Amino acid sequence: MMKFKLLLFFFLCSVILANGQNEDPLEKVMITSQEGKTEVRTNEQGELLVNVSPEDVRKFKAHAAVRYSDFGAKGDGITDDIDAIAAAHAFANQHDLPVKADEGAIYYIGGKERTAVIRTDTDFGTAVFFIDDTKVENRNASVFMVSSSQEAFELDGISKLKRNQEKIDTSLPGPCLVTVNNSNVNHYIRYGLNQDNGSPQTDIFVVDKNGNVDMDAPIIWDFEEITEITALPIDEDTLTIRGGRFTTIANQAESKYNYHSRNLAISRSHVVVDGLEHRIMGEGEHGAPYRGFISISDCAYVTVKNTILTGHKTYRTIGSAGKPVSMGSYDLSVGRALNVSFINCSQTNDINDRTYWGILGSNYCKNLLYDNCSFSRFDAHKGVANATIRNSTLGHMGINAIGSGTLTVENTTVRGRSFINLRSDYGSTWQGEFIIRDCVFVPEDGRTASAALISGSYSGQHDFGYTCYMPEQIIVEDLHIDDSNHPEDYQGPAIFTDFNSQMTDESYEEKYPYVRSEKVILRNVTTESGKDLKISDNPYMFEDVEVVTE
Repeated sequence: MMKFKLLLFFFLCSVILANGQNEDPLEKVMITSQEGKTEVRTNEQGELLVNVSPEDVRKFKAHAAVRYSDFGAKGDGITDDIDAIAAAHAFANQHDLPVKADEGAIYYIGGKERTAVIRTDTDFGTAVFFIDDTKVENRNASVFMVSSSQEAFELDGISKLKRNQEKIDTSLPGPCLVTVNNSNVNHYIRYGLNQDNGSPQTDIFVVDKNGNVDMDAPIIWDFEEITEITALPIDEDTLTIRGGRFTTIANQAESKYNYHSRNLAISRSHVVVDGLEHRIMGEGEHGAPYRGFISISDCAYVTVKNTILTGHKTYRTIGSAGKPVSMGSYDLSVGRALNVSFINCSQTNDINDRTYWGILGSNYCKNLLYDNCSFSRFDAHKGVANATIRNSTLGHMGINAIGSGTLTVENTTVRGRSFINLRSDYGSTWQGEFIIRDCVFVPEDGRTASAALISGSYSGQHDFGYTCYMPEQIIVEDLHIDDSNHPEDYQGPAIFTDFNSQMTDESYEEKYPYVRSEKVILRNVTTESGKDLKISDNPYMFEDVEVVTE
């Protein structure tokens, strides 16, 4: 049986020439250049020992590239090649050489805890990689890690920050990615079947060497106190990863929230992934969820294009509230990242097949883009500041988001339950504006349904850790709603679903008041049913919203 290759690890293999060694807490690599043959082996501690003969050093430099076979990879689909792959990248990182997979190779990667660290351009080409997750030593260890050689450092003298602050009082060696935390304030206190106590207040933004904040991705929170603030210098040259035909042999673990991160993790800024394919085989009756085969975090300016991914089978477990829940499992994951784009991407399975989970999960991001994508969903869990979806098709899970700034959807077809769902588990909050333009909405993928553009739920009785907002302004222009398959008592599509069925008059009191929309502008909104839009099935809740039809 042909097996699988790939993935990486959230800690780095560091390399020093000659007899040097740089230790990482979880991974160690030693490269030497001694007479004799080039070989890769491990010691009793599992450390990777790589010797490259002086003759081969000269040869690899003359070829201006490193291949996996240079370090002993068999590429036969049977031999576990992860040590050879990791060694090739370690040597390439040391000498700033690109890496190329061998054409026609089939690389098998077993469950050993080993991460290949990528710091140079890599061309996987048409090589096939089987990654076998049936017996994994460390489910949190990535197979491949695209990392920076830069190191983060603490910033001193900054004790407070303000939302939309334009400058921080510091001097830096160059453009940096700044991450700030206040562990004494909790945000995103989740409500519902996966309830939790929230996460420490955090933000991430880019500054130049003089401390000027890039206002395209502004500071979004007031920090009255800062418990940690760090700066990571941004790699300004672009690292490119091309090709690769990856297949994950799915884990057979118990269906619990034991997320697997056997993936291609990216934690370096200015990275392009072009032409990668990822498929999944061997999913059975149970399995643990995945964090994302392409996992992007703590970086900026990353583009994934011309890439084919696969939705994971949905498994169920018992959530934190003691009741059954469906577990989110992702092929794309983005966390604490800015300016991340997915261009001309799709998935192998039907975007409307409900047996597969939505393909993207994201947290703490800014400026996310889908352009010419066909995916089962877009999702922002713990907030996104500014997002754009254009020229795309979204399947059964549609557009799910909370956050701030502007959410723009253009020339896109949405086939979910609503056009945009404001996630109720995080307060159905969006502090900013929605722009919907030149789009088609097919509720429930054409199943019998009552159409609603904006869905969500808010009782006003739960503290999410922040004030919750509805979009201040919603602009809908040139939208067609295909509501031809509707119930008999259908009164026409609603702008808003009933966010709180108990709030029907002024006697209802919100302990944590919801800041509702001010204005909805409708321009050329048409329906297949011929029925006009109404404000909501709960008109009282939205009676102060101004609706302008132009």
